[in-house]
Amino acid sequence: MPSFRPKDEDGDDDRNGDRGGGQGEGRNADRDFRGRRRSNATHASTTDPDARLYKKASGQASRLCFIGTALMENRNGLAVDGRLTRASGVSECMAGIDLADAHIPERGALAGDKGFDTADFVAELRERRITPHVAQNEYDTGKARRRSNIDGRTTRHEGYGRSQKVRKRIEEIFGWLKTVAGWRKSRFRGLDRSEWGFHLALAACNLIRMPKLLAQEVAA
Repeated sequence: MPSFRPKDEDGDDDRNGDRGGGQGEGRNADRDFRGRRRSNATHASTTDPDARLYKKASGQASRLCFIGTALMENRNGLAVDGRLTRASGVSECMAGIDLADAHIPERGALAGDKGFDTADFVAELRERRITPHVAQNEYDTGKARRRSNIDGRTTRHEGYGRSQKVRKRIEEIFGWLKTVAGWRKSRFRGLDRSEWGFHLALAACNLIRMPKLLAQEVAA
């Protein structure tokens, strides 16, 4: 976060008033960001320009990050493919469409969490004749009301219910990546290198999973 500096800033020193608690000066001086408005439009990271300031939900702290999206097959819970993109409000949906084009045949189905319940994403899948088994994101608080883009045409089928149960297993993949594989924080700088590392971590996750699947098959 200290590398997230104004785009029009001159030099690497503290002449622009970002000096914080007085623990030294220069490039590595402490900085206090409270009360300062920062956005991707006015600021950029000096160490990784591809990283973007982003927060997953309201109330969470914004961080410089990338967005990782993975595609899992339902039968064995293995990662099929993944995309690492610059963080934005539409990056996950765009990555989902890209993965669908690469791996899901016509008349197939694609499940996802509530973040994929958007009009554009659902419409893109239906145009490709892929059934959107997306979790419904609808609410009525009295002050605000939101209707889901997934209606009875999809939810009335038994397959939708099964997809909603199985899709949650993808969190096991991301949990393994963040803990065992150490991918809670990227070890690389730049989108290309980080995406390479992300795919390598997905492959490692599959290699850990496959011996257990083979053992179950032999036992059966």
